[in-house]
Amino acid sequence: MQGITYHGSKSGKVVQSSLTRQKLEPDEAVVQVTHSGLCGTDLHYLTQNIALGHEAVGIVKAVGTSCKLLKEGDRVGWGYEHKSCGVCDQCLSGSDRYCLKASMYGKSDLDQGSFSNIGVWKERWLFRIPDGLKSEYAAPLMCGGATVFTPLIEYVRPIDRVGIVGIGGLGHLAIQFAAKMGCDVVVFSGTESKREEALSLGAKEFYATKGVEDFSKLGVSKPVDRLIITTSALVNIKQYYSILAQEATIIPLTVSGDDVTIPHQETLLRGIKIVGTILATRYMQNKMLEFADRNNVYPWVEKFPMTERGINEAVQKLKDGNMRYRGVLSWEY
Repeated sequence: MQGITYHGSKSGKVVQSSLTRQKLEPDEAVVQVTHSGLCGTDLHYLTQNIALGHEAVGIVKAVGTSCKLLKEGDRVGWGYEHKSCGVCDQCLSGSDRYCLKASMYGKSDLDQGSFSNIGVWKERWLFRIPDGLKSEYAAPLMCGGATVFTPLIEYVRPIDRVGIVGIGGLGHLAIQFAAKMGCDVVVFSGTESKREEALSLGAKEFYATKGVEDFSKLGVSKPVDRLIITTSALVNIKQYYSILAQEATIIPLTVSGDDVTIPHQETLLRGIKIVGTILATRYMQNKMLEFADRNNVYPWVEKFPMTERGINEAVQKLKDGNMRYRGVLSWEY
């Protein structure tokens, strides 16, 4: 088995490479990739000689002898996590995304990614795409959708007032999922430029925060019960405390190695919780795709060809902050 992949390089330019597999293991399936999302996390690996991309959708072309869930011709996707050990406490309790031995994008299986025309993966870590969900919409959901859907299900109720900080690749999906769940959605963004887009996605209120030091002066109509932070860079969480309800929950999703500073005493006295969350379990991944299909939740995408030129163009647009809102690469464009 041979195929095309696209790797990072020392210069940061994406370059074409290849993937070779001598045999197909009994529990593996071969996927012909048709579409891939471009995620902000991919930017962190541009200078490394690894296969890039982790939001794939494609068609099953072959299955191993012990595969029972999939067959040739099925449309499937894969995401950030490739497999887990299956026997640790986290795996046995349904939290395989926190398995210490999990195989994750950027850390394992470095010779294959979704910027490619082929993938060879464990059958149990491939996810069937609902018939009503277009591949170009399903691809960004494999990571971006899973990342925002999981905390909404685990920490948010339909009666909650949910604040979404940032309207980008994650934020525009979080707004849709929360609104379709019945939540009262409030959006916070730097400027007024995305107000109409936020409201069209399902937000009831919008507040521009740039230049405002005291958020109590934003005029927020009611306190926020759950605050989901989806920005590409860390925000000053302390600023949001004045618009939070008692016992509010803060869910930061920003990828950053920097520290977060919070008002310690106020956090204790008000019962405010800050929770960490990543990705989705396999169960939640399937439910997210079903929910998106059933409720017409889909990413706003910009399309690029799956070529060196197309990928590098998409990467630059994402770097410049001009993507609206998820880049999708495909062999069909």
